Amino acid sequence: MADLKYLSRLSRDYPNIKAASAEIVNLKAILALPKGTEYFLSDLHGEHEAFIHMLKSASGTIKAKIDEHYGAVLSEKDREDLAALIYNAEAEIARRKKTERDFDDWCVTAIYRLITICKSVSTKYTRDRVRRRLPKYNDYSMDELLHADDEANRGHYYSEIINSIVECDMAENYIIELTEAISRLAVDKLHIIGDIFDRGAHPDTILDFLMDFHDVDFQWGNHDIIWMGAATGHWASIANLLRMNISYNNFDMLEVGYGINLRPLATFAEKVYGDDPCEFFKPHMLEYNKFDQVPEDLAAKMHKAIAVCQFKIEGQRIKAHPEYKLEKRLLLDKINLEEGTVEVEGVKWPMRDTNLPTLDPKDPYALTPEEEEVMNSLSAAFVNSEKFQKHIRFLYSHGALYTAINGNLLYHGCIPMDEEGNFIEVDFVKGGLKGKDLMDYLDDQVRKEYYEPWNSDQTGEPGDLMWYLWLGGDSPLFGKAKMTTFERLFIADKTTHKEFTRPYYKLIHRRDICENILREFNLDPAKGKILNGHVPVKIKDGESPIKGGGLLYVIDGGISKAYQKQTGIAGYTFIFNSRFMALAEHKPFSPLQEDGTQVFHSPVMKIVETMPERLLILDTDQGAQLVEKVEDLKDLIKAFKTGALKEIY
Repeated sequence: MADLKYLSRLSRDYPNIKAASAEIVNLKAILALPKGTEYFLSDLHGEHEAFIHMLKSASGTIKAKIDEHYGAVLSEKDREDLAALIYNAEAEIARRKKTERDFDDWCVTAIYRLITICKSVSTKYTRDRVRRRLPKYNDYSMDELLHADDEANRGHYYSEIINSIVECDMAENYIIELTEAISRLAVDKLHIIGDIFDRGAHPDTILDFLMDFHDVDFQWGNHDIIWMGAATGHWASIANLLRMNISYNNFDMLEVGYGINLRPLATFAEKVYGDDPCEFFKPHMLEYNKFDQVPEDLAAKMHKAIAVCQFKIEGQRIKAHPEYKLEKRLLLDKINLEEGTVEVEGVKWPMRDTNLPTLDPKDPYALTPEEEEVMNSLSAAFVNSEKFQKHIRFLYSHGALYTAINGNLLYHGCIPMDEEGNFIEVDFVKGGLKGKDLMDYLDDQVRKEYYEPWNSDQTGEPGDLMWYLWLGGDSPLFGKAKMTTFERLFIADKTTHKEFTRPYYKLIHRRDICENILREFNLDPAKGKILNGHVPVKIKDGESPIKGGGLLYVIDGGISKAYQKQTGIAGYTFIFNSRFMALAEHKPFSPLQEDGTQVFHSPVMKIVETMPERLLILDTDQGAQLVEKVEDLKDLIKAFKTGALKEIY
């Protein structure tokens, strides 16, 4: 019999034999249901519209359901319109208001069709679970509509509910909430395998969306970890993320979304680089700001100003941490302004920009008093941004360096290895750890760096570890020999820009290597897969996302607009349901047109593995927890029957 103290606590929820027995019946029924559908995405990079569309469309699953139910009834155009309604209800309703002769009649028809699709995506769940995913206030009527039968009296009841919705002017909101319910039910569990931030315009919108999602977890990426470091007020982390986002013109997100006051930086940059065109610091204009329209020339000056601060601050952190082995990245002291050159690893290169008025050749890593003031101001802005800190805490509470779930292993970057495929001990951490032990230790230390830095093993400043994980050669998140930001900004020769990947990325083509990784994390290679992100898969060059003989999937396919020329596609979704595993290959997202129309491209779906038998909840990690609870409830019933615990009615 289980521990009596635990059973006593369990009896608070199930105070008698009847209650405990009823719960056993409920749990066994749930165990017999099909496994819910898991969706895996990576490298979102702030592309909020494309990402939200992927979820709303369930990466093509919704359109498949529409075709299944209405293929013989509706035209292709009508089916596409129904899909558009589910993907972006507000836009489609606005369009229909202009084009429909009888908008109320259209609403009635739309609700009927949406109920059909909602029924289809809810069949895997108990009625109670479906009800909990329906919107507040409208949950009762939606539940009734979803479970009404075809008898005449019920049919009248069904139509009366819908007519009442229209008569009470609730139809628009009802349709919107019904489409949201469809998306929530289609995606049972969502895994984001790193890199929500940087390049794209609105990671803040993505996180707002995900904070309302019913079941999501994160595997931190290198672009996430630098923001997590910035949340501690860490100057090197702040300088890095500002340099990146200013270089991509993301001022709306920084100043409006997160309330980061960039005026001190702008004032300083204008003063120092007023006559400098900062030609090589002009931002990539992937999107334009709606609210904070910073002139391009000022953005270039801000970019240069924060980049110089970054290199100075990073030099200080490198000197403070010899164990990081980053001495080769100390480049400011290798600049010869008179010659106009910089020495990188023993080779002199001409610099394409030598206007560095804040650089003191005698003490190149020292910030000027004005730069100190700017960094103090920026640090305070990040530390005190309520929304930013809320998002970072969400990443901590729902995230980890890696996740093992339902037999699969999820991580963003790599597992540090040598050329032979052996896990290597990294000596920038206590004791020299490798493999799973290294990942577990780093996960623990990253949390302490944010929540309790006084209890961390790390020396230096809080956030130093996150900064190292962003760019360090032995970082499992970076996976490259070095980060060549300085070279890309100051040296024209592109041979200096190359960032060579670690041995891991060649080794994962071998099945035995992938099997070893799975075993290292106590998973079965005969059943499990590795889901990986970080390095864009260049489909246009013939590269495949499937590695290791089908054991590892790199699902960074270029959701970010910045990568789509390299990849030739616009991202992947890996889908794992009760019957199969599949890769959905996405085409570039088309924005809403001025006339209210939008073109949606269905992804190309490829089944990569079919289950020998349909998987049930019993076969999942959740199922194992429920089986354990059933056994505990049986022990509770024994305790009631023997008198060890008193029943309460």
